[in-house]
Amino acid sequence: MTQTRRVIAVTAGEPAGIGPDLVLKLADLPTGPRRVVITDRELLAARAAALGETVKLVDYRPDAEPPAGTLEVLHIPLVQACVAGRLDPANARFVLATLDRAVDGCLAGEFAAMVTAPVHKGVINDAGIPFTGHTEYLAARTGTPRVVMMLAGDSLRVALVTTHLPLRAVADAITRDDIVAVVRILHRDLQQRFGIADPHVLVAGLNPHAGEGGHMGREEIDVIEPALAALRAEGMRLTGPLPADTLFNPERLAGCDAVLAMYHDQGLPVLKYATFGHGINITLGLPLIRTSVDHGTALDLAASGRASHGSLLAAVRLAEQLSASTS
Repeated sequence: MTQTRRVIAVTAGEPAGIGPDLVLKLADLPTGPRRVVITDRELLAARAAALGETVKLVDYRPDAEPPAGTLEVLHIPLVQACVAGRLDPANARFVLATLDRAVDGCLAGEFAAMVTAPVHKGVINDAGIPFTGHTEYLAARTGTPRVVMMLAGDSLRVALVTTHLPLRAVADAITRDDIVAVVRILHRDLQQRFGIADPHVLVAGLNPHAGEGGHMGREEIDVIEPALAALRAEGMRLTGPLPADTLFNPERLAGCDAVLAMYHDQGLPVLKYATFGHGINITLGLPLIRTSVDHGTALDLAASGRASHGSLLAAVRLAEQLSASTS
């Protein structure tokens, strides 16, 4: 296969959501790596018409450069015709097929990275397909035993020990081995993907006030601190466990490269408040580069022209940067 430019695969996500609206904006990006949208071509054409946008769509041909000013589409057909804003479980397998095609292309070296627009977890489960999120799906699809979800925006990076779990299950899911595995992946990818030679990571405690010396929970004493001690013995710079309510202050953050939160809603509300609209989701530990938007499908905004495309463009730019640094 001969390609003169790196190819970034972009999946358009849930067809009834804003993903199709967002990926149309890729046609406006300046010249750089090729950006190939994986979705139903007619869906994109219909959404462009609904938005009053003039975008020239062309079929993706791996061995041929696209004409200037066009948007390449790798066509995967919808199962059912799509109405903007209206979920249809019949299209769940279509959504997963777009992800599978991007993964296969990355693993084969056809694509340098993949970027994902938002999917709707609920409608995929309604179709009878167990699905907890992109992160877990891509880990299973690539046979990766452990991955780490990290969101980033501006100079702030927040990684998670646990991801999409009910809050009741979080404490039992956090073990010394889990923390050690997550921090090793985070540390390695900060070095290898982001070029940070000696990363400094702030680690949040699980309980209020990081357990208050055991008076508000012993997870910090029994689980988190021993794990961090073992990792420091490997030469890693780790500060914590710290109370999460005071961890995210400018003085502390100024000296760190990433924050490790124990669970989803401990760290991500802060990051999304600070960076919403241009934040990025990155899956660490995969044998491929994957970035994503930091928001959901926004069904009420689909085909309205009011959806912000800032996060998708930021995710595409980061995927291009990371693929260039590792190529």
